[in-house]
Amino acid sequence: MANNITKIIAETGKQEFFIIREFDAPREIVFRAFTDSDLYVQWIGPRELTTTLEKFEPKNGGSWRYIQKDPAENEFAFHGVNHEVLPPERIIGTFEFEGLPESGHVILETAKFEELSDNRTKLTSQSVFQSIEDRDGMLQSGMEEGVNDSYNRLDELLENMQK
Repeated sequence: MANNITKIIAETGKQEFFIIREFDAPREIVFRAFTDSDLYVQWIGPRELTTTLEKFEPKNGGSWRYIQKDPAENEFAFHGVNHEVLPPERIIGTFEFEGLPESGHVILETAKFEELSDNRTKLTSQSVFQSIEDRDGMLQSGMEEGVNDSYNRLDELLENMQK
């Protein structure tokens, strides 16, 4: 397994950021890890959290909601709607953390799965926020650590899926 590095690109003054990561697995398998509920819960979120899916509809117009729980039993809930699920190329949908004091901090996310040589996949995720302040708040929330941990867990899952 290669040492895959997650790149987060956030230009000053923009309402978006990009997360780019390569995985040592074919595109169809990586895409499946994003759309199969049994696989998804095994890698999404930091390692110390457990994830429970309340709803998971990986299809056009489908919605999703999951709750993550830390060792102290604190819960963190997230939800969204899938606008487009185009296997194995792209997922476009919304993402919202339910823990913010007021609603309306919806993020539009586009995940593109690009087939590379040697059975590798490049994932490029674009997150568009409603304001620069929302984007900067997400960047300052420690999300980078959570993204890295999730993708490291995904690397491990993909490796096991190919054995």
